Amino acid sequence: MTEATDELRVYEGARPTRTGDLTLEGQGMAPIPEDQRYGGVYRMFTVWFTPNMELSGVFAGTLAVVFGLGFGLGLLAIVIGTIIGSLPVAILCTWGPRTGTAQVPLARLPFGKTIVLPGTVQWLSSIAWDALVGLFGGQAAALLFHIPFWLGVAIVLVIEGIVSVYGYEFVHRLQEWGSIILIVLFLILTVRIFQHHVVLPHNTVHGGTLFASFVLMVTISLSEGISWASYASDYSRYMKPDTSKAAIFWLTLAGLTASYVWVETIGLAGASVLGNQTAAGAIVFGAITSNSMNDYTGSLAFQALGARVRRPIIAGVVAVLAFAAILWMNSANTAGRFQNLLLFSAYWIAPFCAIVMIDWHYNRDKYRPPFLRRALGWSKLGNGWPAIVSFVVAFGIMVPFMNTSIIVGPFANDLGGADIAFYVGFVVAGVLYYVLRRVALGQEARRAPAPAVEVAGAEDRGV
Repeated sequence: MTEATDELRVYEGARPTRTGDLTLEGQGMAPIPEDQRYGGVYRMFTVWFTPNMELSGVFAGTLAVVFGLGFGLGLLAIVIGTIIGSLPVAILCTWGPRTGTAQVPLARLPFGKTIVLPGTVQWLSSIAWDALVGLFGGQAAALLFHIPFWLGVAIVLVIEGIVSVYGYEFVHRLQEWGSIILIVLFLILTVRIFQHHVVLPHNTVHGGTLFASFVLMVTISLSEGISWASYASDYSRYMKPDTSKAAIFWLTLAGLTASYVWVETIGLAGASVLGNQTAAGAIVFGAITSNSMNDYTGSLAFQALGARVRRPIIAGVVAVLAFAAILWMNSANTAGRFQNLLLFSAYWIAPFCAIVMIDWHYNRDKYRPPFLRRALGWSKLGNGWPAIVSFVVAFGIMVPFMNTSIIVGPFANDLGGADIAFYVGFVVAGVLYYVLRRVALGQEARRAPAPAVEVAGAEDRGV
């Protein structure tokens, strides 16, 4: 048994063996053996539909009105942004059955030991998303049970923490059952909003400002969808290797698009009724289904850093740390802090996606469990300098194009507030990584020892 295999054994443990097996999952980031896969492809719809049926999406929809968009342009921006942001998730989700490996741990291949940076960002992003979603869940629990806000937050986090600790199968089953429950609850919410005789919003800005607002709203919707890209294969890694890639792609895209367009349209149409905090009608269950995935992925990302900590323990820690972040968000200026966390927790994913996709394109034949068992051990990782340089440089170039309440870059300002940072980051990271990767391969070729001169038989060469 190799050193790398011994190393990955730290991240193995009890695994569910069939649909409905709710055993406590001790399995961490180690690849799932091909002969121990299961699960129907329909799960790709429910696992990506259910977690978005919660109030943070509704709140995001209200931002279109804040930016001055009317219903027609606001809805168009939501649809365009959601589809663009969901495409990378659908693509990366198809990698799960082939690799049996979670998304951030899989990025150890291009990033090498520098996975510490994007892995840490993913772990912190999981906590940030817990805060974004848990804020509304805590408000809902406080209203439903007539308890203090902090106690409502604690209830939501405890329940979601239990789900994430139990792991993969528990998360999937929750999303399956939850899809039915949340469809009914959001249908009721939708009807109640329109019972208030809602007047659909009209454009309150014009000309260049209208265009900039439209682009900014596309970015907001894009950021919601693409934020799942670093989670993608986490929830398909147990599926059989021969599962249809086309089915995974389209069901993932459909689940994300249907949920985000629905909830954001509720926010867009009912902004005048919902108000700034959007607490009325909040659904605790939606927060639990969404945050259980944040906690679960956060645990796998933390292991990718090289931390030899059991996955269930880390999942619980993520939920605990989210508590403080939620209280901070609720203390003042919820709308501004919501927008900032939403964007900053997603900006980095654009260059990340470009890098891992290019590496997959050139090495996809290697992305199988036997190879990954040998290659993903920490001692086997390289320095990953082409990936980390591309990642950092691309993010730095993104900053002048960002538009948040903290940073309004000069290019975003020149564009009237339009935020195109995601597109810039994706293109710059992709081009730069393509070039630097070729440079690194050239360096390796020059350092490789020259082939031995053939002066003896094959036996002498150990063939």
